[in-house]
Amino acid sequence: MPQTLRQRLQSCLANGSKADKALGSYMLAQMPSLPFETAASLAEKVSVSEPTVGRFCRTLGYKSLKDLKASLAEDIGDRPWLISDRLRDFQQRSRAGDDQLARSLELEIAGLVRIYEVVQSEEWKRVARRLATAPAVYVTGFQTERGLAQYLANQLQYLREGVHLVDLAAGNFSELLLSGGEGRCLVIFEARRYSRMAKVLAQQAKAAGIPTTLITDSFCDWGRGLVDEMLVVSTDFNLFWDSTAQMASLGNLLVNAVFIELGPQVEQRLNRIAELYGHFTGHVGDNSGPLD
Repeated sequence: MPQTLRQRLQSCLANGSKADKALGSYMLAQMPSLPFETAASLAEKVSVSEPTVGRFCRTLGYKSLKDLKASLAEDIGDRPWLISDRLRDFQQRSRAGDDQLARSLELEIAGLVRIYEVVQSEEWKRVARRLATAPAVYVTGFQTERGLAQYLANQLQYLREGVHLVDLAAGNFSELLLSGGEGRCLVIFEARRYSRMAKVLAQQAKAAGIPTTLITDSFCDWGRGLVDEMLVVSTDFNLFWDSTAQMASLGNLLVNAVFIELGPQVEQRLNRIAELYGHFTGHVGDNSGPLD
């Protein structure tokens, strides 16, 4: 039976050249939006030449990018991109006015679909199981992704003990790399242009035998081989800046997956943390907090 496009791209990640791996990684992450791409747009996004895109398609066994896109029905199905009348109406009105936001909407929907596909993978299940059971979980992010890392760490702390947001101020990551003991694991959030620290930390974690999950964008060509899992989200939505919003969506799904792994036993910890929060911080309209 002939391999699907997804299978061919996955094989390429193991054996291809640097340019092939970059194209393969991008195409795998952006498969729902590939029908909208051209050789020129792919070349620009992955920083390769148009002829390289053509050669890559032929390497995969297709005559051209057009031939490759024709095979997509096997991987993403023959279904409309926008399935509700409301979304279709928005698309038509926006395109009538040459509004680029319609294109952005399509890309965001396709990217969100891709995240939910990732959740069905064995790789995802392995990450969720590790985050639920590892004695110590360390989470970090660099540049604007720092906030995403903090959010995931804080949410996981509601569910279990032993979750740490890695301190960047010391500049040596000793709390992770020198903590000793078995069972440490690491989650890194990073998107282009990538911080040098992210790659170096991944290298050091691998040398120390620390299982590492990298949550990144589809342009990352250095993560595979350094980390145990690379969870890729879309960030290019035809906007002025790349958007890491879907990293937050993936983080929410990770928290949900960890909760499912742990089960009802988390209730006592949730209640206790809620009590502590109420005592130290409190909520609007709650008179039991420290401002009494």
